[in-house]
Amino acid sequence: MPEAPTIDGANTTWLLVSTALVLLMTPGLALFYGGLNRAKGVLNMMMMSFSAIGLISILWWFYGFSVAFGTDVNGFLGNPGTYFGTKTFLAETDLWGATAENPSGIGIPLYVFMAFQMVFAVITVALISGAIADRAKFAGWLLFAFGWATLVYFPVAHWVWGGGFIGGGAEGLHIHALDFAGGTAVHINAGAAALAVALVLGKRLGWPREGMKPHNIPLVALGAGLLWFGWFGFNAGSELTVDSVAGLAFINTQLATAAAVLGWIAVEWVKTRKPTMVGASSGAVAGLVAITPACGFIAPWASVLLGIVAGAVCALAVSLKYKLGYDDSLDVVGVHFVGGWIGSLWLGLFATNSVNAAITDVVGGSDGLFYGGGVTQLGRQALAGLIVTVWSFGIAWVLAFGIEKTIGFRVKAEAEVEGIDIGEHAESSYDLSPAGGGTGSAFAMAGIGTPGGGTTSAAKPEADSAEPVSEKVAG
Repeated sequence: MPEAPTIDGANTTWLLVSTALVLLMTPGLALFYGGLNRAKGVLNMMMMSFSAIGLISILWWFYGFSVAFGTDVNGFLGNPGTYFGTKTFLAETDLWGATAENPSGIGIPLYVFMAFQMVFAVITVALISGAIADRAKFAGWLLFAFGWATLVYFPVAHWVWGGGFIGGGAEGLHIHALDFAGGTAVHINAGAAALAVALVLGKRLGWPREGMKPHNIPLVALGAGLLWFGWFGFNAGSELTVDSVAGLAFINTQLATAAAVLGWIAVEWVKTRKPTMVGASSGAVAGLVAITPACGFIAPWASVLLGIVAGAVCALAVSLKYKLGYDDSLDVVGVHFVGGWIGSLWLGLFATNSVNAAITDVVGGSDGLFYGGGVTQLGRQALAGLIVTVWSFGIAWVLAFGIEKTIGFRVKAEAEVEGIDIGEHAESSYDLSPAGGGTGSAFAMAGIGTPGGGTTSAAKPEADSAEPVSEKVAG
């Protein structure tokens, strides 16, 4: 007779910590994207990440979790009523993965698993925003985030992790593609959507003729560091239990990210002889993206190779937008879409049951090419990535086009030149005016640069200039 349901304290604690780590990634992303952006649009960039926390958290609780992880309906959706937000799950039997034979499941309360998957949904939506910096109406972004999460992310999460047709189990009509923590469901998914929205909104004014450099590189590095820190919850937490595979995912995450930093700056060194902090930060993110689908399914040596390849290839891929003519402002396509594809396909080469028997026992997959499995798993990975790419790109394009033709998705040219922070939020990220509200400059108020240390009233206020500040000067 099965024992009574019991909460596993270690597993529950680890997943709660992992949830907090993953939530921290979205403010980290806001800093990373904000630093990469121009000064006049940094607040709008950050607002898109923070608004994703607000909007997607509520949608996930209300029906998103149920669509993703509810009782499977034909391999395409979870039953929206299974965990609908009007229900409460606090009984001692409400443990994730519980069955009649194993009433404890993995010993984690359902709400803990719901919260963990919630923060995955949040950051996936937020990732898209980097492609449309400086030119998207905030209302249009919110409407797009609502539609894309509902029509794309929630169903795709079911396809990959919730018992749907991409991942599934060892039995039934499934592709049996592997995705430990989100290469397909998160990064390929968000990257494809980012490309679609960037194409609909068009290029920023002046791009690529004018330089649009990052306005605050220390913010970029801080954001990348927070992403790196939080990603251990993202990857190792996805094992859901405290065991050796969680440890494998943890060390693989570190190794691949470290190697990707080296891979990216090596490309910069060869191309320009000047490795950059932005490059090192971007390389770290590229490595984190690439190892996400593979962290629990490959050996550490394969993670090092993956990081080097991902860092180098993504460093080259970010220049594709100049050759192909699409304005992906902060390189979501070059890093997340390309990096997600690299990590997903890597499983077809290096996945091995010797480090994780769940490859066959749970997902129904097989070893990669270099472990004697042939090209079967590689084909599965490619098919899964292609399906998600087409679905996400198509729905995102239709949503963005529909929003643009109704309420409008792109801001007016005047607002874009003046700065989207002022136009959309009536705020400025760096207010350098005197605290007392006077018209003198900060230097003048401090008595610097004027004869006798005094101030002067003869200088013409900068606001009187008829010419807008150069976008190069603005960052």
